[in-house]
Amino acid sequence: MNMEKILYEVRDSLAIITLNDPRSLNAFSYPLVYELSLALDKAEKEPEVKVVIITGGEKVFAAGGDVPGMLEMDSFEAGHYSKTVQQIFNKIEFLSKPVIAMIAGPAIGGGCELALACDLRLASSNARFGQPEVDLGVVPGAGATVRLSRLVGPALAKEMIFTGRIIDATTAQQIGLVNQVVEPAELWPVAKKLALKIANKAPMAIRLAKEAINVAMNSDFLTATQFESRGFALTFSTVDKNEGMKAFLDKRKPVFQGK
Repeated sequence: MNMEKILYEVRDSLAIITLNDPRSLNAFSYPLVYELSLALDKAEKEPEVKVVIITGGEKVFAAGGDVPGMLEMDSFEAGHYSKTVQQIFNKIEFLSKPVIAMIAGPAIGGGCELALACDLRLASSNARFGQPEVDLGVVPGAGATVRLSRLVGPALAKEMIFTGRIIDATTAQQIGLVNQVVEPAELWPVAKKLALKIANKAPMAIRLAKEAINVAMNSDFLTATQFESRGFALTFSTVDKNEGMKAFLDKRKPVFQGK
């Protein structure tokens, strides 16, 4: 795959997607989000990939929207841009494989929204988060009003969005925005360890668990619990269910095949 603004590699069953436009601080230009979409499609289709890690590198995760480009947009063009980015972030949320955001440096505006679309968020102690779109005279356009509200609650989401306040990694962890904060040198080792731990589980069980939690966040209680029961039943038709239960009884580690 020939891409310029996204780096893609597979290591040890992990797809590592790196935003690679340092001159713009990984701002979400059309070329970058298009290549991100291609990389996600590739990770979804490759059977050897069990977990996806998205990073912006060691200094910045993503600075958000392409402000020079947005300055020239009218309302119609802005609506198209917002829907395009939303569709790609939705692709992350509904990918069949877990997606981990590995965040160093600023994750601002659209960068924070990208992190919110991921299943898990690991942050370096130098990470910063915020939705300062109001300082530009606009509102978030890539999912923050929904995902941030669901993750930290509407009151905190409104405070962050209304004030444009930038928070540090420790505060982000305290409010539930990130799962874990580590020192910069430990970010990759910790992210890799977590990703491999997930990758060693039964793939079908992981996929169905992710789907069930997503459904629970977007539907009523009865619908969500019925969907959970459906997923539970489906796992009983898998080879991995038999392997997992036999391994448990034999007091050994299971060897899952993804079947």
